[in-house]
Amino acid sequence: MGLLITAGWNTARDQTWVCSNASSTVMQCPAPLGRPNPFFSNEKSLPIFRIMHVAIVNRLQLDWSIINVREHPVLLQKTLLTTPPLPDGTFLHCTYTVTVYTGYGVELQVKSVNLSEGEQLSIRGVDEGGALLVLANHTLLVEGQVIRSPTNIISVYYRSSPDGSMGMFQLHYQIFRLSCALPRRPHFGEVSVLDLLPGGTARFHCHMGYHLQGAVALICLNTSLPVWSSKEPSCRALCGGSVKNATVGRILSPSPRLGPTATHDRSCSWSLEAPTAQRLHLHLERLALEPTDRLVLWSGLDAGSVVLFDSGRGGPIPFEGVISEGPAVRVQFITDQPNHNTGFNIRYEAFERGHCYEPYLQNGNFSTTDQVYGVGAVVQFSCDPGHSLEQGPPVIECINARDPYWNDTEPLCKALCGGDLAGPGGVILSPNWPEWYGEGEDCSWRIHVGEDKRVLLEVQLLNLSDSDMLTIMDGDEVTPHILGQYVGGAGPFKIQSTTPDFTVTFHSDPAGLVFGKGEGFIINYMEVSRNDSCPDLPEIQNGWKTTSHTALVRGARITYQCDPGYDLVGRETLTCQLDLTWSTQPPFCEKIMYCSDPGHVEHSTRSLSDPKLLVGTTIQYSCYPGFILQDGSTLTCYGREPGTPVWTSKLPHCVSEESVSCENPGLPDNGYQVLSKRLYLPGESLTFVCYQGYELIGEVAIKCILGNPSFWSGPLPLCRANHDCFGNHALEVAEAAAGSGLDGGNMALAIFILVLLLSVLLGGAYVYVTRCRYNSNLRLPLIHPHPYSQITVESEFDNPLYETGGDTREYEVSI
Repeated sequence: MGLLITAGWNTARDQTWVCSNASSTVMQCPAPLGRPNPFFSNEKSLPIFRIMHVAIVNRLQLDWSIINVREHPVLLQKTLLTTPPLPDGTFLHCTYTVTVYTGYGVELQVKSVNLSEGEQLSIRGVDEGGALLVLANHTLLVEGQVIRSPTNIISVYYRSSPDGSMGMFQLHYQIFRLSCALPRRPHFGEVSVLDLLPGGTARFHCHMGYHLQGAVALICLNTSLPVWSSKEPSCRALCGGSVKNATVGRILSPSPRLGPTATHDRSCSWSLEAPTAQRLHLHLERLALEPTDRLVLWSGLDAGSVVLFDSGRGGPIPFEGVISEGPAVRVQFITDQPNHNTGFNIRYEAFERGHCYEPYLQNGNFSTTDQVYGVGAVVQFSCDPGHSLEQGPPVIECINARDPYWNDTEPLCKALCGGDLAGPGGVILSPNWPEWYGEGEDCSWRIHVGEDKRVLLEVQLLNLSDSDMLTIMDGDEVTPHILGQYVGGAGPFKIQSTTPDFTVTFHSDPAGLVFGKGEGFIINYMEVSRNDSCPDLPEIQNGWKTTSHTALVRGARITYQCDPGYDLVGRETLTCQLDLTWSTQPPFCEKIMYCSDPGHVEHSTRSLSDPKLLVGTTIQYSCYPGFILQDGSTLTCYGREPGTPVWTSKLPHCVSEESVSCENPGLPDNGYQVLSKRLYLPGESLTFVCYQGYELIGEVAIKCILGNPSFWSGPLPLCRANHDCFGNHALEVAEAAAGSGLDGGNMALAIFILVLLLSVLLGGAYVYVTRCRYNSNLRLPLIHPHPYSQITVESEFDNPLYETGGDTREYEVSI
C-alpha cells in the first residue's frame, strides 16, 4: 500500500524553505540559510535526501514520492540541528500530512518528544466532512503512545519557538485497516456482524412480535471513513394485523411514534386464525394500561363473539391466560397516548384438543415429563442468570381429562433491582430486562468472591438516558472507591476490582417521561485470580525482549528485537493495559531471505533475475559505450548463517576508457612494434620485433593491466646484436661505414674493406648456411634504410615501418 506524503513550510513572515527532489519517508524541518542538512533518513535503508537548495518564496507545497509502508514502516522526525538559530522574529511552521488509500488509516507512535518552551506540536485527524480534529498535542504526548487517525488522513503540525530554538521529536507511523463501527443493536432485536472491514455485512432481526423497519442487511462501504450502506433498522410493534395458520407468536401494543409531528395510532385490531380443530391460548405476559386505555379479547372474529377479556369491565386480570373456544381470536386495543411505559404483551400458541398448551417462560427454561403435554404432564421452571422467578409456582401440572388445563399459570422471570451476588460468575441486568426499565429505579448489586480472588466486570451493553446513571465501585458499601460513573451510552469495556468486593448501583430519573430512557445494560461478572500485573510473555525465537519495569504492572512495556538476519513481524512494543491484558499479540522474528538493493552504477545499465532480490538473485551490470567496468560485472545474493543475506562482491564502477588506458611505451633500439597505436585498453597486448641481425631480449608481447593508473605487464624489451653471425657483423661494419662521413682519406679504406669482404664471402657462406640461417631473418637487400635513433611516439601509427627524419645513404654490394 502506498503513501502520498505532502509537507509545506512557511515562516512567520510568509516565507517558505524550499527543497528540491525530495524522496524519502522521514521528515524534519530544514534549517534556513541554505545549509545542507539531512532532510530525510530511514531506518530500513530507504533513499536518503539532503537539502540541495534553499530559497525564500511566497508559498509552496511539496509533493513527496509514493512509498510502500507495508514493507517499510516509516519514521517522522524533526531533530535538533547543529546550526545557528533562526533570525529574530522568524520561526518555522511545519505541517506533515500523511494520506493513505481509502479503507486504511494511519497509526502514529510517539518514539520521543523533547521540545523547549514555546514550541508547539499537535497531531490532527480529519473527520468525514474534512474538518480537522485535534487528536493530541505536545502536553499530552508520552513515549510509546499510539494515536490512530479516524480517517485515511493524519496531520502533524509543528511550530518552533519565537526565540528561534528548536527541540526534537520522533514519530513512527504505519497503516492499519479502518473498519466500520459496530452497528447498534436495535431495541427489541438482534444484529449479527460477519466482518467490520469494508465489504463486511451486518444482518438484523427482531424479537417475536416486532417487525423490522429498514434494511435486513447492511454492507460496510470502503470510504475515507468506512460506513455502513444505510442507517441501522429499527424494530417496531405494528398497529394491527392478521395472522393465518397461527401456531406461536406474540402481539404487542404499538410502538410510539417519535417526533413532535408524529401521529399516534388510537385504535388497533389483530385477528388470529389457527389450523382447523385447534384452539388458541393467549398468555398475558405484560399488561399496564392507562385509565383511558382499553384491551378486548374475543373468541372469534365476528362482532357477536364471546368476550374472553375486557379491561374496561374492571375485572381481575387473567395472568394465567385465556383459551379460545375455537380456532380464531380477535384482539382490539384503544389508547389516547401510546408510550413505552403502558401497553401489553400477549403471547399466543395453538394446541390440539385433549392436551394442555405448551408452556412458555421468557428469560428462563423448563423441563417436562410429557413432550405432547397430555393430562398428568408435569413442567418445572427455572430462570436465566440475573433473573428471579416471580408471579407463579416453579412446577405446574396438566389436569382435567375432559378439558385439560394447567393447574396454575406459568411464572415470570424478571431482572431484579439489586441484590447480593456470590459465586464464580453471573450477570447483572437492568431492571425489567429486556423491557424498558422504569422511572425512579434505585438499585444496588453487591458482588463478593473469595478473599484471595478479584472480580472482573465485562460491560457488554450500556445504553442509558442522559439523566440516568450507573456507578461502579471497588469495595463494599462501607469503604467504596468509585472506579467509574456512566451516563448515556458506552461501548463494551472491562474493569477489575482490587478487593474481593464490587458494588454496582443504578439510578433512573423519576422524570423519565420528559428526558426519555435508554435500553438498559448487561454486565457479566466473573471471579479471577488475585493479580495486579499482566502475564509474562514468552521469549521470542531468534530475538530478545526488554521490559521497562521489573514487575509487569499496568503501563509496563515489553520491547522485542530480532537477531541479525531476521525481521520483526508485528508490533515492536506491547503495553500492559488497565484490564491487565497486553495491547496486542507478541511479534515473531522472520528470517530475512532477501538482499538490500545494492543500487545503480553510474554510466551503466543492470538486469535483475528477480525484482524481489531473494537469495540466489543475480544482477548483471553493463557499462555504456566508452566506459570500462572495474571489478566483477555480476553480483549474486546468497544467504549466510547466521546473518543477513549479502552480495558476493561490492558494486563495480564504470570508468572512461581514456582514464584507464596504457600509453604507448615507445620503441626498443633496433626494433619496431606490430600494430602500434597511441593508447591501449586494459587487456590489450603490444608485440615487438627486432631488425635483422638483432636478437630480442625480454618479452615479445606485453599486456596493459587495469589499475589506478593502469600499467604494462613488463618492461620494454631490448634488441641485441647477434655476434655469432658473420653476415650480421659485415652489416654492422657496413652500417658503421654508412654512419660515418666519407672523405677522400677514408674512401681507400672503404674499398680495402670491401675487397676483404669479397675474399672471405665464399668462406663465410658455409658458416652462414649451417649456423645462422635459422637464427636470423638476415637478408641482404641492395638498398637498406637504417634509423639512427629511437622514435618518440606522439601520434598513432598504422604501419609497423617508420621513416626517420635524418638522411639515409644507400650502398650497393655486388657479388
